[in-house]
Amino acid sequence: MNKGISISLASIGLAQLLKVPIKKSQTGKWDWKMAVASGGMPSSHSAGVTSLATYVALKKGVPSVDFALASVFGLIVMYDAQGIRRQAGEITLRVNVLDEEIERIAGSPERHLIDAKNERLREMLGHQPEEVLGGAILGITLGALGYFLDEKA
Repeated sequence: MNKGISISLASIGLAQLLKVPIKKSQTGKWDWKMAVASGGMPSSHSAGVTSLATYVALKKGVPSVDFALASVFGLIVMYDAQGIRRQAGEITLRVNVLDEEIERIAGSPERHLIDAKNERLREMLGHQPEEVLGGAILGITLGALGYFLDEKA
């Protein structure tokens, strides 16, 4: 497999796994669903694209077209992760609250009917800027590590 792809996929996987102990430190509870969840610290999107861009920069050079493509692609992904996707998550949070409020006003005999039906919209879609930054730092580190380990082999 292409080394850049391998490093990028490994970065995404590690970022996803790191979400579990980070969430535990925040809440005191193990939540293994975080290993496959979108959102949270660190951003696996950022880790994946920055590890690829870092690896390409070290392998092909910063002036290369390859690095330009990886960088622009990475910036778009990180912008989307913390901007558009986060806003979509905010909207779903408000829709879920609105649905519960409508149930309450209508006098629904069973409160939180939406929860019981598992019809709540997923609220954790995007990232806070610090989560994107955390993923980027992880990605740069792993991209450089992958490059230097590849050079020694």
